[in-house]
Amino acid sequence: MPANPKNPRSVMGLVVKMSITTKTGDRGLTGLFTGDRVAKFSPIMEANGTIDELDSFLGEAKHHVPEEMFEIIERIQAQLYDLMAEIASRGKYTKVGDEEVRWLEGLIHRYEEEVQLRVFVLPGSTVGSAKLDVCRAVARRAERKVAKLALDYGFGSSALVYLNRLSDLLFIMARAIEKRAGKLKEVR
Repeated sequence: MPANPKNPRSVMGLVVKMSITTKTGDRGLTGLFTGDRVAKFSPIMEANGTIDELDSFLGEAKHHVPEEMFEIIERIQAQLYDLMAEIASRGKYTKVGDEEVRWLEGLIHRYEEEVQLRVFVLPGSTVGSAKLDVCRAVARRAERKVAKLALDYGFGSSALVYLNRLSDLLFIMARAIEKRAGKLKEVR
């Protein structure tokens, strides 16, 4: 099989060089993980585009949070690529599942213990918490996009669960930052 420099594939164990500009999307279609082509505004691309947007916002946020959260965010960013592969493969590739969800839930419980949240709070009391709150809102939007795929098309259910827990984690991490800074603003 000859190497195609426009396609990022491994040929006989060697990674083939990939070009960013392929011109294959110039007519409003884009390629999926499966090789199928879909409209750039399809529900699949809307979901993956929103997950990609979340990844970018997390890339910014991680520079405004404590070191332990930086490392958590980098792990999440890597997992988001697996979520996008699940969506782009129409559920044929599923790498994020129960283990990753349990990891998120463990972190949620750890930060809940620290924060001891009792009432609603005003978001964004510090730069780091504000960045995480934006990420949380984008994660919720991604969750809504993936919910459409899961309910209407029958794939993306593991991504849906993961995004639900991720938005919870981002919320409670933001509150932990505010509590540590003495800036947790409760709504009474």
